[in-house]
Amino acid sequence: MAKHGRLSDPFRVDKPRKFRLEDVDPEDTRGLKDEEHAEDVLRRGVEELAEEQEKLYAQDRWSLLLVFQAMDAAGKDSTIKHVMSGVNPAGCQVFSFKAPSSEEIDHDFLWRCVKCLPERGRIGIFNRSYYEEVLVVRVHPEFLQRQQLPDRLVTKRIWDERLEDIAAFEKHLARSGVAVIKFFLNVSKKEQKRRFLARLDEPEKNWKFNVGDVKERERWDEYMGAYEEAIRATSTGECPWYVVPADNKWYMRAVVADAVVARMKALDLEFPVMDEERRRGLEEARSFLKDRRSGRREGGE
Repeated sequence: MAKHGRLSDPFRVDKPRKFRLEDVDPEDTRGLKDEEHAEDVLRRGVEELAEEQEKLYAQDRWSLLLVFQAMDAAGKDSTIKHVMSGVNPAGCQVFSFKAPSSEEIDHDFLWRCVKCLPERGRIGIFNRSYYEEVLVVRVHPEFLQRQQLPDRLVTKRIWDERLEDIAAFEKHLARSGVAVIKFFLNVSKKEQKRRFLARLDEPEKNWKFNVGDVKERERWDEYMGAYEEAIRATSTGECPWYVVPADNKWYMRAVVADAVVARMKALDLEFPVMDEERRRGLEEARSFLKDRRSGRREGGE
């Protein structure tokens, strides 16, 4: 059996202070020969993930939070769809965070995500997250103005302060039994352009296209700078970032599945062990059911 994490470990940010986004090649496919090989790895990962999720749900001690961040057209939706394809829907929940509502703006920036955290035994998936507050809001300061913060709190350090708050929040989650994994799906600007054009050329994909996404490409370098700072400030051993090459979707999905399985394996999940009282109760139930079956046969019920 392959070592869990072998495929994803090279993309985990273990030394955040030295991390540079430019060092990660969006086209990288190390370790996998081709798309067919990657699909086989993904299939096995999905099977193992389903097994671990069943234990997670039964044990009811841990929960798992997967955070996905990326530029537009990087493949967040399809990655979530493929990696989680074998998971029992009863034990998984997905939330997509778009522009905040007026109610959400009137609360602290973590509030709307805190409401959606997974309870014990479940897997929670954030398609975008509280990190938008140090990414898109940082690139677009006008969004910060709408948050009606007291003037004296909006200082030059506000982004550093928010990153500190996020790191502290994630440490709190880790200490509360929430295993957090964060993925930045690292698509190149060139590949994003190709995917945008594909959305325009194929009628069935037109609905995915947003004119505003093209305008955001003009701020690509600003976004990359914001992502790099966020990753450097918040990647920890407890709540790591994985910067996953995203130009080849087949490779990206295999890497994500590998990282999720490795994290769940590290939790040492097990099905609950029955104590003596519980075992006696099960035996009593067995005897009762057997008696009921024999009674129906004898009585013609």
